[in-house]
Amino acid sequence: MFKNQPKGLIPAALSNMGERFGYYIMNAVLVLFLCSKFGLSGDNASLIYSFFYAGIYILSLVGGAIADKTQNYKGTIVNGLIVMTAGYVLLSIPILATPQNSTWLLTLTCGALFLIAFGNGLFKGNLQAIVGQLYDNPKYSSQRDSGFQIFYVFINIGGLVAPFVAPMLRSWWLDVHSMVYNADFPEMCHRFLSDAGSMNAENMENLYAVASAAGHAAGADLQAFCTQYLEVFNTGIHYSFIASVAAMLISLTIFLLTKKQLPNPTAREKVQSVQYTAEEKLAMAKEIKQRMVALFAVLGIVIFFWFSFHQNGTSLSLFARDFVATDTIAPEIWQAVNPFFVIVLTPLVMLLFGALSRRGREISTPKKIAYGMGLAGLAYLFLCIYCYVQGYPSGDAFREMAASAKEGLKAGPWVLIALYFFLTVAELFISPLGLSFVSKVAPKHLQGLCQGLWLGATAVGNLLLWIGPLMYNKWPISYAWGVFLAVCLVSMGVMFGMVKWLERVTSDTPAPAAAIESDEADVI
Repeated sequence: MFKNQPKGLIPAALSNMGERFGYYIMNAVLVLFLCSKFGLSGDNASLIYSFFYAGIYILSLVGGAIADKTQNYKGTIVNGLIVMTAGYVLLSIPILATPQNSTWLLTLTCGALFLIAFGNGLFKGNLQAIVGQLYDNPKYSSQRDSGFQIFYVFINIGGLVAPFVAPMLRSWWLDVHSMVYNADFPEMCHRFLSDAGSMNAENMENLYAVASAAGHAAGADLQAFCTQYLEVFNTGIHYSFIASVAAMLISLTIFLLTKKQLPNPTAREKVQSVQYTAEEKLAMAKEIKQRMVALFAVLGIVIFFWFSFHQNGTSLSLFARDFVATDTIAPEIWQAVNPFFVIVLTPLVMLLFGALSRRGREISTPKKIAYGMGLAGLAYLFLCIYCYVQGYPSGDAFREMAASAKEGLKAGPWVLIALYFFLTVAELFISPLGLSFVSKVAPKHLQGLCQGLWLGATAVGNLLLWIGPLMYNKWPISYAWGVFLAVCLVSMGVMFGMVKWLERVTSDTPAPAAAIESDEADVI
């Protein structure tokens, strides 16, 4: 697996693993945290999540442009880690949200999320660009796809451990205060504190039942208990953000200690000036244009993959909370299933691709992406059929049902395991290979920007994430999953329609840098 890989790959992957660990701690709980701390609806919390998640990738364009212009990739990465750390520090401050301070406190929280997104924009795409530069060396060029798959495994090692941290700290802090974790109770607390006078007898009965399960003593002041529960519940989450700060500092330390092993695009040496004819210049410009058009074509497809896949932080998190029996497992922890499958399945996928290559039946990267869209469609086909057979209503309608009726309808954990299995295989066919595709087709003088474009396409998909919870809460949820199924199948069909053209464009030698009349060339 690690054979014939450049020595800078592991240090870069470790730096990214630490950053991803800190990020996924926060990401695993963000939507549910916004709901529990500020009393936001799932729709509004998902809207903030969508803009934050999109901002991470949109700002990667800014980070890529800064690094390409300054030719200081490593300095830009270091600055990104520092800015992200500042954002996590702000998130880690436990302040109780009240009607009097909720406006400025939510604004402060969004400001912290912006710092994380901006720092991520400086860090993420530029580190990926440096990894791509490792494989510009002809000695390692044939290992590009496998190198990015290894890099992707390290990302998911951080993602595997992270979702356990926030629930563990939250449950510990609740236990310290003789309280018990209950996923439904924070929303019920907010509803009671704002609408106590208008709640009917059935809703009050449900509230007392859940409050008792969460640690409320009979006869005690329910309003005081709800206020205290929200404070303790969310303070435990704030403590988990301290772990994110520690992870950022570890990632920064690893990068500073190992950055000399990574390519340095600012190092240049004089080479003999080469004179090109007008026809040669025109041919090179045409090749660069073709490659950029091919890149944008693939980006247009992956928008819809990320729109579907990143529902794991929005509508699929709400599904885990509402429709899946998670009495002993917090809903955030289910996000660890995806990175677990990434780590386990990546070697198998690499073996499959390697075996096909040895037999002369190598699958091109564009075709792998098309297959990935079909596999994502299978995930939603499974979920659509299951929810339709079970007769599940919309999320809003389900939450209004009596607690006893809801318990009888909840799915077993195996549903999420099967869902994430299909989504993960799809991810392995698209995400790491997409990074490899970008590093291959990008002109050398635009590598940071092109990695930013890949992340920008992810941003566009993330801007659409709020649509998932909207459908989930208003329609029978099988209809919502049917929409994602259709999106994946249409995208797969379009991608297969472009495969031969994309294979032809990317089969040529890498495009030269645009500055063809320069007396200098990059030394990597």
